Amino acid sequence: MKLSSRIQSLSGNASGAWDLFFRARTLIQEGEPVVELTVGEHDERTDPAILDAMYASAEGGHTGYAALPGTDSLRETVAARVQRQTGVPATLENVLITAGGQFALFAAHHAALDQGDTGLIIEPHYATYPGVILSLGANPHIVAARPEDAFQPRIPDLKAGIEAAAAAGSRAKSLLINSPNNPTGTVYDTETMDDLAAFCRDEDLWMISDEVYDTQVWQGTHVSPRALPGMAERTIVVGSVSKSHAMTGSRCGWVVGPADAIAHMGELTTHTTYGVPGFVQDAAEFALNMGPEAEARVAEPFRRRRDLALKVLAKQNTVTAIPPLGAMYVMLDIRATGLSGAEFAHRLLDRHRIAVMPGESFGEAAAGHIRVALTVADDVLEGALETLCAFAADPS
Repeated sequence: MKLSSRIQSLSGNASGAWDLFFRARTLIQEGEPVVELTVGEHDERTDPAILDAMYASAEGGHTGYAALPGTDSLRETVAARVQRQTGVPATLENVLITAGGQFALFAAHHAALDQGDTGLIIEPHYATYPGVILSLGANPHIVAARPEDAFQPRIPDLKAGIEAAAAAGSRAKSLLINSPNNPTGTVYDTETMDDLAAFCRDEDLWMISDEVYDTQVWQGTHVSPRALPGMAERTIVVGSVSKSHAMTGSRCGWVVGPADAIAHMGELTTHTTYGVPGFVQDAAEFALNMGPEAEARVAEPFRRRRDLALKVLAKQNTVTAIPPLGAMYVMLDIRATGLSGAEFAHRLLDRHRIAVMPGESFGEAAAGHIRVALTVADDVLEGALETLCAFAADPS
């Protein structure tokens, strides 16, 4: 039987984006000692108190069909958190609970795009972004940010994206941003965010803001576009407890946006995931109510390791770091080696059993770069980075 063209094209031009990751995992399964610096998975697992709350909820009977569009109490907790962060009023009607941030991205683009429309994506980008838009029968249009700008986007490039979509017979309807950014560690400064907001207002675009790393800001300030003038009615914020509370496997996220958009996205969950398990929602509510201090504890190892990485890199001059202002990664420029990011990463794995993600996994704008996840113990990370830098000095 013939498969649909749509499902066969979800990876777009990035079908090999995860090749190195799968190679590394295969080596690990075969018993090889690999230093795994590929994915944003916390090495310190979910707080036992959160797991106790999850267990108590399940034992208490919250194991049936989940409340749609999420339990009122969790939606109110998320609304209060977002209101506290942005200063913009929010109620539970502005919140949809989703099966992780990934489904939140899917729902947000469903709300913004019709078949044949164009969604703008800033590159480098998280590997799943184009596939989300392709799954709707819409067109992802990639707008490259530049390493010389520390991957801060430029408005003229975005305007060119609007024009390119129009020339192809499609209208751009949305802009997807991610700050703090995965993979680059860039945090969009206030001027950049003001410019992006003005661009969306001028071009009548939805802004979809992936803010799952909002608790991991090392320099500068996280600005949510929802807080900017004239943006609350055209902004859809994506969040989750995955990164903020080391709950990646719990698959609990949210969308915050205008109430009518949230209501329609709630209908989408009815026809797809049918919600998030009630005991997981209760655990997420417990986690969020632990307060900013708990979020800071989860974030602290990555702040410390970011500083450690910069200390190691300062001892040599072949590998340079894109300023890591936030998130749990450092993006390294290895163009001085003469290798692509993919060539460098595969040779590093072959010769030293250190696994990093090629920059090309996140789009051509990151060619000649690699992403290092700060997700192993400090001493292991320090040793791996020292080996990486020595290899970069002589990768032949």
